[in-house]
Amino acid sequence: MSLKGVTRSGLSRKTRVDRSTIGQLLKDDQPRLPNAQLAADVADALSVSTDWLLGLTNRPETPGDIVAAALSLSPAERTSADEQLLEWHHEAAGFKVRHVPATLPDILKTERMLDWEYASFRARRSAEAFSAMQDQLEWLSSGVSDYEIALPVHEIEACADGTAYYKGVTQDVRYEQLGFIADQCEEMFPRLRIFLFDAHKVYSAPVTIFGPNLAVIYVGQCYLAFREAERVKSLTHHFDWLVREATVDARHVAAHIRSLMIP
Repeated sequence: MSLKGVTRSGLSRKTRVDRSTIGQLLKDDQPRLPNAQLAADVADALSVSTDWLLGLTNRPETPGDIVAAALSLSPAERTSADEQLLEWHHEAAGFKVRHVPATLPDILKTERMLDWEYASFRARRSAEAFSAMQDQLEWLSSGVSDYEIALPVHEIEACADGTAYYKGVTQDVRYEQLGFIADQCEEMFPRLRIFLFDAHKVYSAPVTIFGPNLAVIYVGQCYLAFREAERVKSLTHHFDWLVREATVDARHVAAHIRSLMIP
């Protein structure tokens, strides 16, 4: 009532009961318990859930608002300069971030690799994307959070060989990219840990888990964001499974990447 600016008289009018009835509900000692209709009317008047009024949940939102908060869609721009991503990273400060990228991790991409990726766009946005990557890398380097990345080993191999997604990228750009990732793995371990898994044995859609309170799945033109604790926990278990099944451990990823860079 205080947060909503509702007085006892105002609540009495909204629920169509006597002011004395409202007073009985609010007594510090031996308060009167409302019947189901009055509980529902009070909840509706205050825009909270009946379960919260009865002490059955710690979430005051109505069921519809809880669903909206627990699952939301956010537009996903082609460039990671999207401020939403950086907001989510800052929100996770102090917590571990777990990430399965769609290709190589954006946070570790070089400027020349981004130039190649954005070459087909009419409006050249690689500079904007690179600036955003620098911001995220600076955030990672600050040490506010640990960052784990699970990546299919074929993604690294395709980049080294210039096949699949990386067909058409010159060798010097590809090797510069792989060398940069290897350097960061060595410089920021154990704060940054990359695990390589065999996609023939395990699979994952692109997903990022920002600590215990938010998990985001990338589905193309939008992000599917989960804030319900059990859903975030399930995706965390999924990521941990990828780590357990990794064929190349984080300690050996840099050496493995360099072994693929054969002139």
